[in-house]
Amino acid sequence: MIYNENIVNRLKIVKREIFNAAKASKVKLKDINLVAVSKTVDPNYICEAAKSGQIAFGENKVQEAMQKWPNIKELYPKTRLHMIGPLQSNKVKDAVKIFDVIETLDREKIALELKKNKKEHQLFPDLYVQINIGEEKQKNGCKPTDAKCFINDCKDYGLDIKGVMAIPPLNEEPAPYFALLTNIAKECNLKNISMGMSKDFEKAIYLGATSVRIGSKIFGERV
Repeated sequence: MIYNENIVNRLKIVKREIFNAAKASKVKLKDINLVAVSKTVDPNYICEAAKSGQIAFGENKVQEAMQKWPNIKELYPKTRLHMIGPLQSNKVKDAVKIFDVIETLDREKIALELKKNKKEHQLFPDLYVQINIGEEKQKNGCKPTDAKCFINDCKDYGLDIKGVMAIPPLNEEPAPYFALLTNIAKECNLKNISMGMSKDFEKAIYLGATSVRIGSKIFGERV
């Protein structure tokens, strides 16, 4: 990981870019949630961002989050942790303990595990359904054509679905995929749309994103 600039200054730059994108898209800044992707980032750097007022962070792995975040949350109790990596069924029990938002609910097996664990927790993470928006074999997520049915099934299991999440195919124009995800969210009456990362978040905001996941522009490139 390369930290060649001050994290607080990087955050300010990103927030200014989000402000400009929101203004150009004629949406309210308060309706855009910045998730600072902190996977593999040292807790000291995460704390630097949290101290400056950053609230939402994203982690890819349950085990890493369990190691890093109990101490961080004790220091900064207002922080909210998003699960943005693939979730395995045997990790659900731990995930619901540490994450405030799980963005990667993508199949029935995970839904059933969440249902089972929901009974044991008064406070339960917000849940987003991950859509494999480009129908790529190597990516997790339910097919766009199956999304509405799967979301309804999750609701039947007693799960309160708050939004949708997707990652467009690499090296393709993301706009059509962002538009498709927004349409799915509207069809399913979901307000939260998590899409857009460091290289394309302005387009994502223009096309309906309410949450953008930005890592390298804040914490530097992973090496």
